[in-house]
Amino acid sequence: MSLKDQITEDMKNAMRAKDSERLGTIRLLTAAMKQKEVDERVVLDDTMVIAIVDKLIKQRKDSIEAFTKADRMDLADKESAEMKVLQAYLPARMSADEVAAEVKAIVAELGATGPGDMGKVMGAVKTRLAGKADMGQVSAAVKAALSN
Repeated sequence: MSLKDQITEDMKNAMRAKDSERLGTIRLLTAAMKQKEVDERVVLDDTMVIAIVDKLIKQRKDSIEAFTKADRMDLADKESAEMKVLQAYLPARMSADEVAAEVKAIVAELGATGPGDMGKVMGAVKTRLAGKADMGQVSAAVKAALSN
């Protein structure tokens, strides 16, 4: 079963269980998926769905930070609950050590030497690690590998 089908099934289950919070979050995700399909006239595969989920999680993290600074814990808690629902659709993430090892291997393959090669390395890393690792963590690992 594809990830898209799994999300649809989870939405039906949330409707049956009358779980309004989970249902609302899944509906946000399906709306984002449909928007991407309509805008780009494509059929989403699992990799594209994971990219959408990643984007939504990043938005939730930013919102939580903003709401916490504004002392609006009620809204921060709501965003946190949505983020937990979304994280269920992500595959297991790589550890920091695994990310660093993979980045070092890619840097060696490309023969990258310094910070000027950051774009080239990030392009290769994004294609290989998309959906498997947090891109913020990956970016930090690339910077560390190129600064040596």
